[in-house]
Amino acid sequence: MMCAEIDSIKQQIQNLRAEIERHNYQYYTLDAPLIPDAEYDKLFVSLQHLERAYPQFLTEDSPTQRVGATPLKEFTQIKHAIAMLSLNNAFSDSDVEAFDRRVKEALLKDSIEYVAEPKFDGIAVSLRYENGILRTGATRGDGEVGEDITLNLKTIRTIPIVLPQKNYPPLLEVRGEVLMLKADFLALNERQARKGEKIFANPRNAAAGSLRQLDSKITASRQLTFFAYGVGECVDTALPTSTQHSVLNYLLSLGFPVAQEVKVVAGMKGLLSYYQSIGQQRENLPYDIDGVVYKVNALRDQEQLGFVSRAPRFAIAHKFPAQEALTQVLDISVQVGRTGALTPVARLQPVFVGGVTLTNATLHNLDEIIRKDVRVGDTVVVRRAGDVIPEVASVIMEKRPQNALIFQMPPHCPICHSHVVRLIDEAVFRCTGGLFCLAQRKQAILHFSSRRAMNIEGLGEKLVDQMVDQAIVRTPADLYRLGLAALVNLERMAQKSAGNILQAIEKSKQTTLARFIYALGIRNVGETTAKDLAKYLGNLDRLIAIDEIHLQQIPDIGPVVAQSIINFFAESHNREVIEQLRASGVHWAEHEGKLLHADSILPLSGKTFVLTGTLATMSREQAKEKIETLGAKVSNSVSKKTDYVIVGSDPGSKHDKAVSLGVAILNEDELMILLNKVQSVS
Repeated sequence: MMCAEIDSIKQQIQNLRAEIERHNYQYYTLDAPLIPDAEYDKLFVSLQHLERAYPQFLTEDSPTQRVGATPLKEFTQIKHAIAMLSLNNAFSDSDVEAFDRRVKEALLKDSIEYVAEPKFDGIAVSLRYENGILRTGATRGDGEVGEDITLNLKTIRTIPIVLPQKNYPPLLEVRGEVLMLKADFLALNERQARKGEKIFANPRNAAAGSLRQLDSKITASRQLTFFAYGVGECVDTALPTSTQHSVLNYLLSLGFPVAQEVKVVAGMKGLLSYYQSIGQQRENLPYDIDGVVYKVNALRDQEQLGFVSRAPRFAIAHKFPAQEALTQVLDISVQVGRTGALTPVARLQPVFVGGVTLTNATLHNLDEIIRKDVRVGDTVVVRRAGDVIPEVASVIMEKRPQNALIFQMPPHCPICHSHVVRLIDEAVFRCTGGLFCLAQRKQAILHFSSRRAMNIEGLGEKLVDQMVDQAIVRTPADLYRLGLAALVNLERMAQKSAGNILQAIEKSKQTTLARFIYALGIRNVGETTAKDLAKYLGNLDRLIAIDEIHLQQIPDIGPVVAQSIINFFAESHNREVIEQLRASGVHWAEHEGKLLHADSILPLSGKTFVLTGTLATMSREQAKEKIETLGAKVSNSVSKKTDYVIVGSDPGSKHDKAVSLGVAILNEDELMILLNKVQSVS
């Protein structure tokens, strides 16, 4: 090999070492990793391969011969009596097979028993107990020397300060992992956001940052937990000497938490079966893991196998496929959802993450884009966890090109070109073309035809999907132009079923103003608000023309609801669909909206009704609408404040309570006489 080639390889090794040490410092010391674990693993494996191929360049200070990073100067240093080593990694079944083969060959055995356990994504620590009392606690540090974080570790409630009085050993060093449970991580970030403080990227970073606080009160305020996985230095005749599993049970008996998922398995089949099982449980576990750990169970076999450089020969970490990877943002576009929400989506340079190739990742909303400062052209960390939608987790700022483009939310919907608005209390932008927009058609039609809206029986999700997909229906107005021929050609739609649908559509033409307003699907306008609008305004044209100031004069309608209504009717597409619905024969009774004036009220305002039993000529829902239209309130319970109880057939206990309280009781005919009387007077 030429000298120039040798020099080039040597330089490559030096560059890799410098890069790895930089990332070690960021990850272990500053708790602020710059790249995903999978990218770090690639760098590390590349260095290992080069050092194996060119052993003349292997040095004692190489990262492959070390465990972590130099301890922080702010903490007192503690030298480990027994080095805290790291583990070699397996990334494939063949890597595990090679590990099992090496173990069997070294021990001259045909099959090996292993202890398998989850690989926590946390911070390795050492707890030193003298005569049963926790004296010191340290991080792993560089494997030889760690940081003294005793005061911080004492704030973690799952770590015993004093061991059980009857069982304490003269000297016991417990090794394990400090981490933050998923639920505690979410709660911490919510608190941080409310206080305007740093948001943590993941539970591991949150745990590391909390554990390395110079003020232990801050550590105490954050929910950290601890799991034990082994023993270091120990003077105790009670310590088991047979198996790794018995050591874990010993730690459990002393009050240390041990992962419930620990299992003894036999051979390759047992190892891979455990790996697959934990992989399936991963999303439902209360803590983050990034793989599983296999250890030879027999302690005598562990001793015989020994160690190599930075890792034991008797154990290995089997990593899960990377859930994070680096890639480039090629573009940022928006998707329009069924409710009109515009979601920014990063179009990515294809990258393999979590077992699939990703080309898109959600950016959630504009606030998130600004917070993470994501731009077109950026190199980003993409995260995928199980079935969760892939997302852009962070930006690698040092790789940002000079021509990176800042994203701007479009002013018009990319689907229907209606105006895009952002309501006062929402993080998302929305398309205002609710009745017209292609992206919202199915949702709009399903809502329009639902029982509490236009009540078109038989118009379910599967039928609406077919109608929209085959372009038979584009807006709710198209429902009233449907013919028998169009329906019978649909899947599972016989002539009789089609006829029933058409009858239900025809029947729905006669409705109430409140139902129609609700059916329009205006953002933030539910049934109660729709009834208030109908009651106070009494007329659809008045609602369409009203301004925001007058809308807010109606009780319970604030600026957010008012803005939603104004935006909806300002869109010409929506007004056009409403006119088509009216032209198709959809109608309702209207009245003068007297409550817009302070000196006039509806005839039954201030009255409370209760309905019980089955009515003969109408449903209780229809009776409720008639009563509320005239200003009264319909309650579910009878009290002294109830004015009338309307009784149908088979009334319940409400009738008896009305009798006992002396509340006026009306049957259905008497109710209609009362309603007609007060309506004619008004």
